[in-house]
Amino acid sequence: MKKTKFPWFSGLVVILGAITMVVPFLDMIFTSFKQPEELRSIYYVLLPKKFSFENYIEAFKNMEMSKLFLNSTIVSVSVTLSVLFTSTLAGYALAKLRFPGRDSIFKFILSTMMFPGFLFLIPNFYIITHFPMVGGNDIFGKGGYGFAGSYLALILPFAVSAFGIFLMRQFILQIPNELIEAARIDGASEFRIFWQIVVPSSLPAMATLAIFTFIGQWNEFIWPLLIYTVNSDLATLPVGIQMLQSSLDPLKTRALVSAAMTMSVIPVFILFMFLQKYYIQGFLVSGLKD
Repeated sequence: MKKTKFPWFSGLVVILGAITMVVPFLDMIFTSFKQPEELRSIYYVLLPKKFSFENYIEAFKNMEMSKLFLNSTIVSVSVTLSVLFTSTLAGYALAKLRFPGRDSIFKFILSTMMFPGFLFLIPNFYIITHFPMVGGNDIFGKGGYGFAGSYLALILPFAVSAFGIFLMRQFILQIPNELIEAARIDGASEFRIFWQIVVPSSLPAMATLAIFTFIGQWNEFIWPLLIYTVNSDLATLPVGIQMLQSSLDPLKTRALVSAAMTMSVIPVFILFMFLQKYYIQGFLVSGLKD
């Protein structure tokens, strides 16, 4: 292996990158413990003079954090489970089953990834709110709110992921065909092959997809904000934090928002630490090549 002329430079870049990423995160955490008078100072101080949990208590009172956490958890977990199930099933079918139009279907799925998500906001919103015979709507989709009165309004548009299908298909391609053919010869059904062979072999990729999906859905803002305009009871954490930020005194809000954001990071951090082993393994063993 060829040695670099300045080996210290790579280490310096890594250290600077780490500082750039960690300092704003630490600032958010320490700001959540500061008092309003500390934030009025013209001099920046990272550490608070006194660690106080008043901002966390105030955030729970002003934001109904328990309700926001519940909404975000239900939506994020439901979407993650749905994406894992549909992506793994579709990935198995596109990777190991032979049927007419398989490659065309895969190319069509890939083509949907080329369109930015905001293009589907208005069509999805119209479908969700005007779905026939749901949420007070008549057979023509008028008179009610459709799915906008339930969690399905936040779940359905994200229940299937083109990226998830692509990721799982590429990973499942690496499973030896001989293993699957041997199971078929032994009389195993396709679902049994999927459940007992494909799923256990695909855990690293599934963990990677679970992290990406959960974090993306946990931080989703635009779509929950649209549903919030119809049903405020379905507000998620990003929407609640934004509403708090725009409704109180800026100096007081900064500490409260930092406290709310710190609490919102905890579930994501726990999930990542729990799946870190599989996440790293998924990147090491899954080459995204056909």
